[in-house]
Amino acid sequence: MQRRISLTAAAAGILLLLTGCAGAIDTGTGTAPTASDGSIPRPASCDDDTPYIAVALPNLTNPYYVAMKQGFEEQGTKNGFKVEVQVANDDDAAQLSQVQSMLQKKPCALALNAVKSEPAAAIVKAANDAGVPVFTVNVTVSPEALEAQGASIVQYLGADNSAGGRQMAEQVLADLGADTALNIGFVTEPDEVPTVQRDEGFEEGIAANANASVVAKVDGNVKPDDSLAATTEMLSGNPDINVVFASTGPGTYGALQGLEGHPNVSLYGFCASEEPLAGQYKGCVAQEPESYGKQVIDQIRGWVDGDTPEPEILLPLKMFVSGDTPAPGEVG
Repeated sequence: MQRRISLTAAAAGILLLLTGCAGAIDTGTGTAPTASDGSIPRPASCDDDTPYIAVALPNLTNPYYVAMKQGFEEQGTKNGFKVEVQVANDDDAAQLSQVQSMLQKKPCALALNAVKSEPAAAIVKAANDAGVPVFTVNVTVSPEALEAQGASIVQYLGADNSAGGRQMAEQVLADLGADTALNIGFVTEPDEVPTVQRDEGFEEGIAANANASVVAKVDGNVKPDDSLAATTEMLSGNPDINVVFASTGPGTYGALQGLEGHPNVSLYGFCASEEPLAGQYKGCVAQEPESYGKQVIDQIRGWVDGDTPEPEILLPLKMFVSGDTPAPGEVG
């Protein structure tokens, strides 16, 4: 609980840095507000011979973002853009500062994979004030925080997280039985919209088994070491758990290590890249973040050339089961 309070307080502090006049917004799909009149600002730099695209990523310690960075840079070159990628080392304030610096260079567009959903609204507001359109990827910016800021995005592109959670629940039921007694522990991240959506999708799917219940949820902080510690503590306090669902790739990797000494626990989740599915690790779904980076660039190129972007693009996840191994770049 303390971590949640601290994050909220930090987010509020960042939001206050960029208080602006709130305008009417259209929440569209409910995922993220977009411009109320359908217009998108078009910076003059979009007409440069090599338009500059600013990209903000959370870190490069997670293989997910290494792959995404490669996608942005390769596809940017193919589309005639100059792409600059800034990496925030999981620091909300640092990401805001980095984007503010890139906005000074007058980009044609900002591609944002936020560190956290709520503080990212301040980054979107900064771009809005600079007249720079924002294309978000992977991490959904909090709709409530956007509304409070009077801020808007052009598009969200990412995995269909709820569907991914349901896929995993369906695999659990197929593997372990539709009426088996299941005591489930979650290794998640409660402060990010995508992981909450994954958890909700899993719970919706597992509800088909009346004998399944979620008995514990722990915060793995999207880091293997934190997820290992959280899993170990969760299993120690809840020895009846027989299924663990991990809703991030690093969470799955850490949870897998935490299963040592608990041979009767099965692990399902979002894939740890290149980690073979064997033994207790029975199922995962994967995103393809390199493709996500490429697709965002293609969306920006299409918009520059006159297309109207879809407000939301949700992409299917790839399923892996026992005996499979996700390839490099296939990661939760």
